[in-house]
Amino acid sequence: MSSPAEPISVVVVDDHAIFRSGLKADLDARIDVLAEAATVEAAIAAIRRFQPQVVLLDVHLPGGSGGGGAEVLAGCADLLGSTRFLALSVSDAAEDVVTVIRAGARGYVTKTISGAEISDAVVRVADGDAVFSPRLAGFVLDAFGASTTVSVEDELDRLSVREREVMRLIARGYSYKEVAKELFISVKTVETHVSAVLRKLQLSSRHELTRWAAARRLL
Repeated sequence: MSSPAEPISVVVVDDHAIFRSGLKADLDARIDVLAEAATVEAAIAAIRRFQPQVVLLDVHLPGGSGGGGAEVLAGCADLLGSTRFLALSVSDAAEDVVTVIRAGARGYVTKTISGAEISDAVVRVADGDAVFSPRLAGFVLDAFGASTTVSVEDELDRLSVREREVMRLIARGYSYKEVAKELFISVKTVETHVSAVLRKLQLSSRHELTRWAAARRLL
């Protein structure tokens, strides 16, 4: 019998204490909040000290040089391989979304979503998925799509039919288990296909794959 999964370690970064308290109360048992921070400087210090799996990061923060969430990401750039950042903001402005995604955030959700939805988003981001509130995904697609120069068909021709199926599901945020169930194949086979897709497309992570697919309007 397998043991229960360890809670996902999280640092909450927001300059409103009441919101932080409410958010902590709404997160479910899968989440373990290690620390909170209200400014750019405090956020960078807390993230470096605790090195959580996920940071819930407000976009607009006091302190630093005025860069807000993007400045926190820049200050923790060397941790992006192990700590994942999920932007959580009242703002749904395209500029805010694109800025933090370019800085390295794995996703962006608005504060209008429920505690259960935020908990699910944290779990998905910790698993390597990219998570966006539905309306916001279009901003990312448009921003990265504008720089696409290589023919989509030429790139897709590198992949087998099955690899394309796996690629689209992974890019949409499906877990390996969900892909396996959807395509009636084993998780190990999914892992093999994902490795092949990343190699053929010269990408290094699921996050990059999602951005690649979004830029080419394949999601």
